[in-house]
Amino acid sequence: MKKFLNLLKKEIKELVTFQLIASLLFTLVLFYFIGNIARSEMGKVQGVKHISVLDLDQSDLSGEILRNLAFANFKIDLLEANNKEIAIEKMRRQNIPLLLVIPDGFAGSVSSFRPKEIETYVLVRSFSMGSSINSELVNQIIVSINSYLSDSILKNKIPDINPSVLKNPIKNKSFILVKDKIAEGSIRDVNNFVTSQTIFIPIILMMILVYSSQMVLSAIAMEKQDKTLETLLTVPISRNHIVIAKMLASGLIGLISAGIYMVGFRFYMGGFMGNIPTEGQVGDVIEKLGLRFTPNTYIFLGISLFLAILCALALATILGVLSEDLKSAQSASFPLVFLVLIPYFLTMLSDMNTLSLPLKIIVLAIPFTYPFLSAQNLMLGNYSMVLYGILYMLVVFMVLVFIAGRIFSTDKVLTMKLRFGRRVIR
Repeated sequence: MKKFLNLLKKEIKELVTFQLIASLLFTLVLFYFIGNIARSEMGKVQGVKHISVLDLDQSDLSGEILRNLAFANFKIDLLEANNKEIAIEKMRRQNIPLLLVIPDGFAGSVSSFRPKEIETYVLVRSFSMGSSINSELVNQIIVSINSYLSDSILKNKIPDINPSVLKNPIKNKSFILVKDKIAEGSIRDVNNFVTSQTIFIPIILMMILVYSSQMVLSAIAMEKQDKTLETLLTVPISRNHIVIAKMLASGLIGLISAGIYMVGFRFYMGGFMGNIPTEGQVGDVIEKLGLRFTPNTYIFLGISLFLAILCALALATILGVLSEDLKSAQSASFPLVFLVLIPYFLTMLSDMNTLSLPLKIIVLAIPFTYPFLSAQNLMLGNYSMVLYGILYMLVVFMVLVFIAGRIFSTDKVLTMKLRFGRRVIR
């Protein structure tokens, strides 16, 4: 056991290089920096926004539009101009981001049901988030004004009936079912919450699986190329222990890297999506449906991720042994990357329950499918599926370790080569 621990420490020391630590810290700082910038830009959009208005109508209705703009946190700058061409020229000269033009006779045309168009102008200085969101906010305000005007007209014409009943005669009451739990609420709000909690997991997992596998592939290929593997095999220690030590060391580094990437990606996504509010009705729905991560779910998720990394590393070890040198190791990683990308895209773009039986069997036979599905299954309480995936990955890992151990137990580990495009017999 002491020899194995010493070997494990040696493998970890070889993997934990200055470049690895620097890259992880750089990634964490980069994601944090980008997230803060995005959060700052979103704060600007949600804060006080400046808009210039050319009111050529000067009516009570145009005044109502201005009050709605002020209520939506717009700071209004009324322009003194006789026509919109002068206002547009002033917009160009003074770099005014938004211009709203209310045409003359607007109120009269609305009252006679022949409405004129309100014109909005957006000055494009860059293609950032704010340049498009501000314009969309104005459009939303106009939609709300339309709703207000139509309600007023209907109320005047038919005072005994609520305008909302006339415009929306059909009412909908939506419920969400999760196993034996039921709650009234919007599936869109629930989906937004679940997405905010789980979107980063498959992305990070895919990155870590590919990254960790490349790390092991390159390390073994370099040992073969530099002839240091021959020296290692002369050490009086079980060759199975050598295989397990390499995989376990890389798996631990991969798991730590996954945790760092997840923290960094949370900063990154938090800047764009913000903190999805779970107070009020949405929070009550989430609580009733039990769609929250608990300490137990984090444990299951961690085990699933760790076993997926170990399976990838076991396969990478075998491919690394078959590689002649570092250059050929890059090509040897293709089958592993292919096996990771198939479940990644399928679980992101489709529902496993709707796949045909043959395709479902093929996808579930790939061990990397289960950690991609684990987050949603844990939220939905499908622990049996997660446990099955953990057991299946454990079996696959043991089989791969056995194969790798058999290869390492003979001298073929030094002579086996895999060359793409040429037939090699050694």
